Amino acid sequence: MTSSSGTPLADFASTIVQWQQEHGRHHLPWQGTRDPYRIWLSEIMLQQTQVATVIGYYERFLQRFPDIAALAAASQDEVMPYWAGLGYYARARNLHRCAQTLVAQWNGRFPEQSADIATLPGIGPSTAAAIAAFAHGERSPIMDGNVKRVFTRYFGIHGITSERATEKALWEQAHAALACAPASLDMIAYTQGLMDLGSQRCTRGRPACAACPLQAGCYARRNACQHELPTPKKKKAIPERLCLMLVARHNDHILLERQPSPGIWGGLWSLPKYEDRLTLEAASLALGMSGAPPQKMAAFSHTFTHFKLHIEPWYTEVGSGGAVMEVGKGRSWTAIGELSETALPAPVRKILDGLFF
Repeated sequence: MTSSSGTPLADFASTIVQWQQEHGRHHLPWQGTRDPYRIWLSEIMLQQTQVATVIGYYERFLQRFPDIAALAAASQDEVMPYWAGLGYYARARNLHRCAQTLVAQWNGRFPEQSADIATLPGIGPSTAAAIAAFAHGERSPIMDGNVKRVFTRYFGIHGITSERATEKALWEQAHAALACAPASLDMIAYTQGLMDLGSQRCTRGRPACAACPLQAGCYARRNACQHELPTPKKKKAIPERLCLMLVARHNDHILLERQPSPGIWGGLWSLPKYEDRLTLEAASLALGMSGAPPQKMAAFSHTFTHFKLHIEPWYTEVGSGGAVMEVGKGRSWTAIGELSETALPAPVRKILDGLFF
């Protein structure tokens, strides 16, 4: 692992500030606020998720949970529908837990220092620094995926960015850049500028080097190695799994089951899942299948971070008239008209939307 830009740091931060003020993003719904709750919410939602996707979720979430107290007072069942489809559901569970921690231990207010913010559930050092910078102007560096790309290319830092030695070098360089910056540095513009630069200029696939304010001192541009930095990980084969989902309909209700936490869909409601057809058909019979056996619907795949899930939906109708059948703990007959307000994973919503909406 090496770091060899050889470029003076004195103008690094100021250049980014000037560029952000002229060319950066200024009209996103979470900008222009010093409210740490709104800043925190946007930072968590933006982890692993694109801005265009986040905007709608952010606005709906705030309408329902306008402040820390409202979020802390809600149950997890009330929170999850406002995250369903956004993915990485541990973020929502930690968000809820963090709000409760703030009420219980911090009088319902965010601490002002990033070191204290980083002790809260689901908040790492970079997110804590971003909250403190945007809310209070704290002079602390951030280091998310976009920023890592800027720093590895500009300063010539080689090595897998998730490895300890490389990450240590990145943080040291980030602190050094701030140490050399003017005392009057606009931390909001600098922090936002790093994010904007990584997402708009120093992109993963086709970096716009000719339009980058840092091009003159960039190690990667000088050495024509933009696509070698950040150092790529060795690609591993993605495991594949098969899952059969039963769409069991009883009159105008659909059978759903609560997903355990922790888990990829923890806290959400899914269609009952099975590993093979025999198990699925046995479960359908136990529910009281009427007439024809379950019918296979169009299969599709859904890719997670660490594996690909092949999903086979099977449709059946159970019972005939009368009251909704009793089901065991963790399962519920949900009215079709209520599905739009139910916390469903994206693949499950895709199946049900295709059937009923």
